[in-house]
Amino acid sequence: MTADKPKGRMGPRSGLLGLFALFVAGKCSYSPEPDQQRRLPPGWVSLGRADPEEELSLTFALRQQNVKRLSELVQAVSDPGSPRYGKYLTLEDVAELVRPSPLTLHTVQKWLLAAGARNCHSVTTQDFLTCWLSVRQAELLLSGAEFHHYVGGPAETHAVRSLHPYRLPKALAPHVDFVGGLHRFPPTSTLRQHPEPQVPGTVGLHLGVTPSVIRKRYNLTAQDVGSGTTNNSQACAQFLEQYFHDSDLAEFMRLFGGDFAHQASVARVVGQQGRGRAGIEASLDVEYLMSAGANISTWVYSSPGRHESQEPFLQWLLLLSNESALPYVHTVSYGDDEDSLSSTYIQRVNTELMKAAARGLTLLFASGDSGAGCWSVSGRHQFRPSFPASSPYVTTVGGTSFQNPFRVTDEVVDYISGGGFSNVFPRPSYQEEAVTRYLSSSPHLPPSSYFNASGRAYPDVAALSDGYWVVSNHVPIPWVSGTSASTPVFGGLLSLINEHRILRGLPPLGFLNPRLYQKHGAGLFDVTRGCHESCLNEEVEGQGFCSGPGWDPVTGWGTPNFPALLKTLMNP
Repeated sequence: MTADKPKGRMGPRSGLLGLFALFVAGKCSYSPEPDQQRRLPPGWVSLGRADPEEELSLTFALRQQNVKRLSELVQAVSDPGSPRYGKYLTLEDVAELVRPSPLTLHTVQKWLLAAGARNCHSVTTQDFLTCWLSVRQAELLLSGAEFHHYVGGPAETHAVRSLHPYRLPKALAPHVDFVGGLHRFPPTSTLRQHPEPQVPGTVGLHLGVTPSVIRKRYNLTAQDVGSGTTNNSQACAQFLEQYFHDSDLAEFMRLFGGDFAHQASVARVVGQQGRGRAGIEASLDVEYLMSAGANISTWVYSSPGRHESQEPFLQWLLLLSNESALPYVHTVSYGDDEDSLSSTYIQRVNTELMKAAARGLTLLFASGDSGAGCWSVSGRHQFRPSFPASSPYVTTVGGTSFQNPFRVTDEVVDYISGGGFSNVFPRPSYQEEAVTRYLSSSPHLPPSSYFNASGRAYPDVAALSDGYWVVSNHVPIPWVSGTSASTPVFGGLLSLINEHRILRGLPPLGFLNPRLYQKHGAGLFDVTRGCHESCLNEEVEGQGFCSGPGWDPVTGWGTPNFPALLKTLMNP
């Protein structure tokens, strides 16, 4: 691979043997991620040191150029008041803007070649480089790293990771943001399944959320489906070592999709579909994205089959940087505690989300299922924000429940709905007015020491997250709950709105937040009752933030009223 080729493999090692020795002999080195929390996640155990000759796949995030200019362009193409609104960048435009400097490309490639890296592949934007090395080579290359085999999670997932800090030669400091495949473990699902409640009589009642319940609550008619005549598409991404079954989707639509036109199969799977039992979360994502965004072409990004040293979320970001034509709406049920990630990693991932926004992609992330969260800092409790939910470049979806759990009624807060204020990202200008109003008017604010009132506040919107029916492994499963449910529902409805925009010759919605906040939540049902959970101590007694009129950090602006939201978002 050379600096002017966006894809391909690295060339031979000729004449580089002395270079690596110079790199590793130097006493000056730096740690790209000094604040990375290297804790073993609960439920994971070490199986011992990795074999020195075992192969690893590591991803090197190369320093980008013109990130500030990229941020300005995102604002311009996403603000309806801007003359550049809707004039999105192509992948090639983004690559031209952020591509690492020739010096960065040359320095990093020479360093990796000298270390014996093999089968190195880049992406179109040239800002990631994924290479294969043996454990022995990686531990020499990344001073301080010590790779072990780990196993954990409900699926007994295997991973090769190093919990030790790693250091790079100081000469690499201006050129490498972080190295992926060392610290971050595959995520685990936070979905809950309640026992089926006992209800006397069923006249006028529903026994769980299905597509018909969603369509009734959010005022969709049988005509509110995709036309099948556009290039509109939507996608969900899965990082849980799970996959879906086509037969489950078909059975789900047979049981619950009889009153609206729909597609019976996924249009494209990006990644590998593993074999064996389907996962509930994977089934949920596909079934509700395809029933809310009915009759719209759907892609699934699937992580099963990954190598043990790969990070599924990072692999998804690389795919976005390597595909010119992508679905317009992506829904993602993934998050980590902000404090568990290094600042360099968070900032770089945020730039990747910015790249997607510049291209007109709508990224929806689940807000999480731990309310405001809780952790102890120097003996004091604080709320615990989640990332990427806290990124200012995504639309974050919280969760609600029916006021009467067995009737299609007004919604209240689902107490697990994630929300709060980032400790990393400052409050973006688009939400300044809404958040200031909430902080000055809410009668139930937690103590100020628990949250960063000047941070990016989330979620932005919400949808039902409690009591879903899912078909998985040919079995209808009731009362599945989590913001992993609300996110594909909201995403599917935005795909329907994109369909109308495309048919009218308008650009797709793109990054939604500037428009959403300018319209003050028009087209959404305001959720004003309920609080979410937080620290179980005497000071806050398990209560985080509470909902109220307008925007709040529990349900955002509220849940979709489809006809009104369509009208709001159809204005050019």
